[in-house]
Amino acid sequence: MAKITYIEADGTEHVVDVATGKTVMEGARDHNIAGILAECGGACACATCHAYIHHEWFDKLSPANPVEEDMLEFAVDTDPSRSRLTCQITVTDMLDGLIVQLPES
Repeated sequence: MAKITYIEADGTEHVVDVATGKTVMEGARDHNIAGILAECGGACACATCHAYIHHEWFDKLSPANPVEEDMLEFAVDTDPSRSRLTCQITVTDMLDGLIVQLPES
C-alpha cells in the first residue's frame, strides 16, 4: 500500500491509499479524483490519464516504454521532464509518498 497525493489543476489535494499492484490511474479512478479520464481503461491507448509527476519522484519511476512515449505525443501540454501516463505506473511500496499533479485538460 502506498499513500499517493493527487493534486488537481485547481490545487485541490487528495491523499489516498493505493494498493500495491494497482496503477496510479486506478488509484485516482477508484477514489473518484477528477482530472484523470482513463478512457481506454489503462490500455495505454488514449493518453487521457496524462499527469505530471513531482520532480522529486520522476527519476524514481521506471522509464516510460516506447508505447507510452508514443502515446504521450497525443497528450496536451506535456512536459518531458515530468509527464507520464498514470496507467503505466504500477504502485509499489517504494512509491509511498508519490505526488502527482493533474493537468488542466
